[in-house]
Amino acid sequence: MSSYSHGTSGTALLGDTIGADLDRAVAAWPDREALVDVPSGRRWTYAEFGAAVGALASALHASGVAKGDRVGIWAVNCPEWVLVQYATARIGAIMVNLNPAYRTHELEYVLKQAGVSLLFASLSHKTSDYRAMVEQVRGRVPELREVVYFGDPSWEALLERSVPGATYDELSCDEPINIQYTSGTTGFPKGATLSHHNILNNGFFVGELLAYTEQDRICVPVPFYHCFGMVMGNLAATSHGACMVIPAPSFDPKATLEAVQQERCTSLYGVPTMFIAELNLPDFASYDLSSLRTGIMAGSPCPVEVMKRVVAEMHMAEVSICYGMTETSPVSLQTRRDDDLEHRTGTVGRVLPHIEVKIVDPATGVTRPRGTAGELCTRGYSVMLGYWNEPEKTAESVDAGRWMHTGDLAVMREDGYVEIVGRIKDMIIRGGENIYPREIEEFLYGHPKIQDVQVVGVPHERYGEEVLACVIARDPADPPTLEELRAFCEGRLAHYKVPARVRILDSFPMTVSGKVRKVELRERFADG
Repeated sequence: MSSYSHGTSGTALLGDTIGADLDRAVAAWPDREALVDVPSGRRWTYAEFGAAVGALASALHASGVAKGDRVGIWAVNCPEWVLVQYATARIGAIMVNLNPAYRTHELEYVLKQAGVSLLFASLSHKTSDYRAMVEQVRGRVPELREVVYFGDPSWEALLERSVPGATYDELSCDEPINIQYTSGTTGFPKGATLSHHNILNNGFFVGELLAYTEQDRICVPVPFYHCFGMVMGNLAATSHGACMVIPAPSFDPKATLEAVQQERCTSLYGVPTMFIAELNLPDFASYDLSSLRTGIMAGSPCPVEVMKRVVAEMHMAEVSICYGMTETSPVSLQTRRDDDLEHRTGTVGRVLPHIEVKIVDPATGVTRPRGTAGELCTRGYSVMLGYWNEPEKTAESVDAGRWMHTGDLAVMREDGYVEIVGRIKDMIIRGGENIYPREIEEFLYGHPKIQDVQVVGVPHERYGEEVLACVIARDPADPPTLEELRAFCEGRLAHYKVPARVRILDSFPMTVSGKVRKVELRERFADG
């Protein structure tokens, strides 16, 4: 049987724009809460949220922002971020998401590459002075004509331009609505360009598989600038009349659990490292998380022991694993609510409705038999329109058949569930043997002295590469030695998979979206 699967469904794709879908939600649930910002205590019902989105859309239109214009947003999580997301969609402007971790070099590149004419930004967060950085680059970005800061008079001044009853250009759901810059590990990031149809449907179907209704309240500690926050969080919520809950401007484990408890959230999102941080709070047991039912864990594989605790101690019996990438809006594969522990930790689920996946030989493009590794490819409504103004790079990722090549190595089981075994570029080749770091990481999670572990390949004169385990110890005063790790692996892992080196770390280098930057670990320890 070949490694190909498609998601049949009795539920039709949505043919609406994001604005039309929000109108439907406002009409159906005007008095239900749509958005709660825990830090400031501000709340919006659907009727109030719809009105706020309308006022901002009108103000943007009155400011000369037209369909197809690029509007940047460089900010941490806040209610204004959500309003900008829906207001730009309402008038057909293209919202350009900028990573809050960017510095002036990356900021200038993205503003120029996307041709941003109006930028929304936070004033500051932690050590980042966004206003100062914008002022540094503003003179070098001629298309940038206006900057509006959240929590600043410029925000109020913009809203004062709103005109009641404004009308806008007619929109097609296939038009671009969002540019998300993928965190390129080499070179500059690429702008994945997404349509209403791409992200509205992805948010809707992810929410369908989580059985969302207007009764749900979704705690979103993941960043809005990333698909995880703005699609799986916001669009999954508004397409079902659910409530979006913002626990903090950026991830804070204590604030997250306090928000779940205070707002009686039914769903919680995060990458595994976020859930680990929450579970490891000294006072974790004191939080009342009994309202939780479901949630999403994505971004990287979930260790078995973590999943057990999330289900048992966080009450998330219906938690879902999602797999995807920015270029596919993002989710292509998802576990189902009644899947067992093994499927939730050993796989990233099966194909979503209306999407196709296949696993191919990276060299030939031929579909592999089930049970054998190859590159995961996906096709359907969710595949991006392309990289903004980069047709050559688009053609490298999306082939003539409109298949998106993910760069991930995967295996499709007989039941259609997919295991991710690594990135093609993360695969370690030691003396001709292909080694998948995920397998070794899963095994080492069972060591009593290890809290977290990442495995990478580093150069070796004789074998080409060797295995390095980067470890965060459970007890910093008693970290595992290389000898202890090797003894733990003895007779249980093939000799070539056993770590040749170990480094004890306090933390891993992370992207803002919570993924470990393995490329940085490889570079840091390449010389021994």
